[in-house]
Amino acid sequence: MTATAPTWISAFLDLAHPDYERGVVFWGLVTGYRVSSPRGEQQEFATLVPRDGDDFLRVQRLGDGRSRIHLDLHVPDPAAAAAAAQELGATVTTESEHGYVVLASPGGLVFCFVGHHGAVRPRPQSWRGGHRSLVDQVCLDIPRDIHDAETAFWQALLGWEPAASSVSADFSVLQRPEGQPFRFLLQRLGEGQGRVRAHLDLATDDRTAEVARHVALGARVRREHPRWTVLADATGSAYCITDRDPETGSLPVGPGH
Repeated sequence: MTATAPTWISAFLDLAHPDYERGVVFWGLVTGYRVSSPRGEQQEFATLVPRDGDDFLRVQRLGDGRSRIHLDLHVPDPAAAAAAAQELGATVTTESEHGYVVLASPGGLVFCFVGHHGAVRPRPQSWRGGHRSLVDQVCLDIPRDIHDAETAFWQALLGWEPAASSVSADFSVLQRPEGQPFRFLLQRLGEGQGRVRAHLDLATDDRTAEVARHVALGARVRREHPRWTVLADATGSAYCITDRDPETGSLPVGPGH
């Protein structure tokens, strides 16, 4: 295992100050997870605590700027991992006295190396009517001109095996090791320039029911695709609900698929 290979990954919903309260409530209801007590010097952090397994979704109230996603990569030695990541093209922006290191990928996506760990991936949540869902994928939205370099960076940083997508030539996948909470999907955008962004995806075994549940909680449908639906959450940020199996992360196979 390389210095940068994470033992666990958490995703942070970084919420703009005006979006924080409704964003936290929305994602707590969408996931079915309990929102922890706030922490931090400004009470700006909280965790979405699953009913089983270890947490992997957290929220942060931003002092300024727009809502976004950033990633925490859990490693044994954050300082050593940051040094190795710089060799791959990352930029260190903050070395905290609390032991974590904040970096940006070559395309500008914020991520951190942290020292605390998780080990047990939560099970999918079951909903009224019997269907299940789970937040299980981070999609990196990468402008066309930097797609290849950014994809190579994340493959080297994580040390995960790449795979082609069966859905689109503009998608590729980094295979999730057993026990990790997130898959990585890398999307080539039509725009040529810009910064890399990220959004979250859910897997479900009944997309129609899951979309209806989200809309009832305040989401808005933006676009329908054959395998996924793009929504805006209660703060206006995009995310997707997909047809992938919430246990395995794979698309179903067989008649009709």
